[in-house]
Amino acid sequence: MAIGRPKKMMNMYILDILKRNTDIDHAITQKEIQHRLESDYDMVVDRKAVKANLEDFINDGTYDIYCETKTRLMPNAKTGELEKSEVCTGFYYESKFTDSELRLLIDSVLFSKSIPTHNKSAIIENLKSLSNKYFKFNVGHIKSFESADREINKNLFLTIETLNEAIDKGLQVKFHYNEYGADKKLHNRLDDNGEPREYIINPYQIVAANGRYYLICNYDKYDDLANYRLDRITDIELLETPRKPKNKVQGLVGLDIAQYMNEHIYMFTGKSVRAKFEAPKYLISDILDYFKADVNFKELENDQVLATVKVNETDMQLWARQYCGQIKMIEPQSLAEACKQDILDALALYED
Repeated sequence: MAIGRPKKMMNMYILDILKRNTDIDHAITQKEIQHRLESDYDMVVDRKAVKANLEDFINDGTYDIYCETKTRLMPNAKTGELEKSEVCTGFYYESKFTDSELRLLIDSVLFSKSIPTHNKSAIIENLKSLSNKYFKFNVGHIKSFESADREINKNLFLTIETLNEAIDKGLQVKFHYNEYGADKKLHNRLDDNGEPREYIINPYQIVAANGRYYLICNYDKYDDLANYRLDRITDIELLETPRKPKNKVQGLVGLDIAQYMNEHIYMFTGKSVRAKFEAPKYLISDILDYFKADVNFKELENDQVLATVKVNETDMQLWARQYCGQIKMIEPQSLAEACKQDILDALALYED
């Protein structure tokens, strides 16, 4: 029997109690559930009603609710003789995510460079709600992961939703693309007339790289692939015009996304080349961090290695700049010359 709130809600309240207060290491008894129904939901019920709902949950199997059992000696209903019987002594809800998995998800939100701080807090609270009171995760330091003095595009999620819809329906979108100015704010890229440039885009795939979201797409006025950062897109609109067929875009048919991401470490567009460069052995860990297992090494003299990797040429040139005093680009010749010129240009900046 239930007194107070409607009886039909009892099973949902019991489910909520189990989700918030239990896990595989913290089961609770029928009596504790009975008390929580009264204290948390103003619902007075008898033990049999609680037991019946718990048995329904376990037998139905829709929710991951389980009971802890112990072997006890119980009298046989017919003979009266004592027999061993499995008895439920506690009940718990097994979350879809382990604590470690939730921490990984929360970390991915914390370290995202695209999600504004206020959105991070809300997402993290939603993630924490998937666990129970025993899950502890301090998010008081969340602001330390993001520059507080740089304007963040607060329409990121609207952009993602619009692009997802466009990709699902095979439609074009238009938007403005932005760069940061000295005032640390986003400003529209301008056309030749000094007006905000309007991008008509054929969207195909959203990917994540370096803590940011990128759109793999085609700028409609050209026939090759392009990549745009979603946090720099504003004023996005879904168009009614169908996007360009994939076979009309160079490099899109048969595109291996994993390989594409490995070759485009900074997400610049353009051709990929098979690059070879010499580097000291102590840089191998750094090289693998950027190029993953796609890089091959050949040992040389003087604790050097020859590294070979297929990579976007612009990305490779940019990567090489940060190690210009430690690596030597060998192939292709055009890339080696470009890296050499980067060093000369850098030196020129310091000449009187």
